[in-house]
Formats: sequence, structure tokens, C-alpha cells
Amino acid sequence: MKNSTLTLFIPTLCYALLLSSCSAIAGIFKAGMGFGIFIVVAVIALIIFFISRAGK
Repeated sequence: MKNSTLTLFIPTLCYALLLSSCSAIAGIFKAGMGFGIFIVVAVIALIIFFISRAGK
């Protein structure tokens, strides 16, 4: 348990020290935006799929 917490903490600390806070936040928002776009496209594809299946 203690080892896994340390394994997670050390890379997070290095990441925080190497990047300025602005670039770290920018990276988080870019990743979130990409994931959000992916989710929206997936939901639209599912809606189109279900509508096409209901029409048959």
C-alpha cells in the first residue's frame, strides 16, 4: 500500500516541478477537450445507429 502511494506521488511531484502551473493546466484542459469531443462524437454515432435500427 505504501509503495503504490509513493509510486504515484513521485511522478506527480516531478511533473509539477518540471512544468509551470500554466502549462500543466493547459495540458489538462487540452486532454479534457479531446476526450469531450470523442465522447460527443460517440454519442452522436450511437444515436444515429439506434435511429437507423429503429427505421428497419
